[in-house]
Amino acid sequence: MARVVVLGAGVAGHTAVMHLRRKLSKAHEVVVVTPNSQWNWIPSNIWVGTGKMKKEQVLFPLAPLYAKKGVIYHQARAIAIHPEGTAESESPMVEIEYTSPERAGEVERIPYDYLINATGPKLKFEATPGLGPDNGYSVSVCTAAHAEHASKELAKIIEAARSGKKQRLIVGMGNGTCTCQGAAFEYTFNVEFELREAGVRDNCELVYLTNETELGDFGVGGMRFRQNGFMTTSQLWTESIFRERGVKAISGAAVKKVVEGGLTYETLDGVEHDLSFDFAMLLPPFSGHPIKAFNKAGEDISDVVFAPSGFMKVDADYSKTNYEDWSAEDWPRTYQNPTYPNMFAAGIAFAPPHAISRPRKSVNGTLIAPAPPRTGQPSGTIGRTVADTIIDRIKGRDKAAREAPMTHMGAACVASTGSSFLRGSAAAMVMYPVVPDWKKYPETGRHTHHTRGEIGLFGHWIKVLLHYMFIHKAKARPGWTFIPE
Repeated sequence: MARVVVLGAGVAGHTAVMHLRRKLSKAHEVVVVTPNSQWNWIPSNIWVGTGKMKKEQVLFPLAPLYAKKGVIYHQARAIAIHPEGTAESESPMVEIEYTSPERAGEVERIPYDYLINATGPKLKFEATPGLGPDNGYSVSVCTAAHAEHASKELAKIIEAARSGKKQRLIVGMGNGTCTCQGAAFEYTFNVEFELREAGVRDNCELVYLTNETELGDFGVGGMRFRQNGFMTTSQLWTESIFRERGVKAISGAAVKKVVEGGLTYETLDGVEHDLSFDFAMLLPPFSGHPIKAFNKAGEDISDVVFAPSGFMKVDADYSKTNYEDWSAEDWPRTYQNPTYPNMFAAGIAFAPPHAISRPRKSVNGTLIAPAPPRTGQPSGTIGRTVADTIIDRIKGRDKAAREAPMTHMGAACVASTGSSFLRGSAAAMVMYPVVPDWKKYPETGRHTHHTRGEIGLFGHWIKVLLHYMFIHKAKARPGWTFIPE
């Protein structure tokens, strides 16, 4: 009997759990450890954040599903990994602390044969003073609860604008090292759409604040593709949407602090600017969760297992520090920890070797550089690939580890720009590969035919279809295996 422990039940972790349970016999245990009691389809949080969806439409409880499927579920967070076992036991184990109301604070150790770290990101609001909805002055759509709060605050802005008061809304990045520019882009244009629908657009100034050096970077270095026989870029394509919708953009910016009704940001030239607001939805930077690692003697080996960011080290080349030396070969293929081969990291939890976009610093040394995205389709694909590697090993198949390098992985993104079945729109973007390969595609870094974008009403219909399709898949309803990651 083998036991596979999966830390986290987001897109990567839940995908891995469901495929492990589907393909392994009941003689083997699949255990999931997650601090959350509910699964969240995060891409639709933007619609919760504008009041177009209820929080309940993007959530469902995990316990009943896992009980039905025979998955052992612990509502807890991982606090330490003992990959060599302890002085008392040779079995590798993970130490967890329960977050469920009935066992909150209780600590337990769970032995494992294989471990998948799919913990996702820690939302690092504390990186910027005053950032966040809990201890700060901005709102967020990172969780369903955050998004519900954001929708209530947005409703207040709309009411104030209806009474004739001029309002300034800021949407974007709350730190110079943020990722998920796509989510901020989506929320910006959904807010803009709702302001128009409410008839208050003329009373509202909407500002997009980003650490991208240029619009359309999205943390992937931008995209270059052919459209109607001509070469164009995601920068030109994105800028046209901002011009059309009358959204102001401030790029190459790092928010330094947020106070009630205002913020301070620094630009690449080192100048600090103050900007007042009536509403601000600012995303936090991400880090790995604070999980420690110890060897058999009880010595701290966290720096062996984890990168300084807190994300888990995998089969990537972390030695290159200069942008000019980076290459596609630096990126991981199997997501296996190089020191402990029975440990893997999937989705946001793996430590990337470096950014995808060119990193930049202000003249004062402030890092203003988008971190590489690993969300959505890449997370699901990596989660399934890692699960298949473990399944092969448990079943005794003499195979090399399965591979899913982001340098050979395509990704599709449908970014909502307004939610309405008749008047809505979305930007549909496809790129191949996610991480550009300048040796293979010297002209653009990516395949010019398989990297492209279109915007229109059809995109909104697809976005809605994806919402219901992926919740259907996550609930393991009939036919779920035919829905791709």
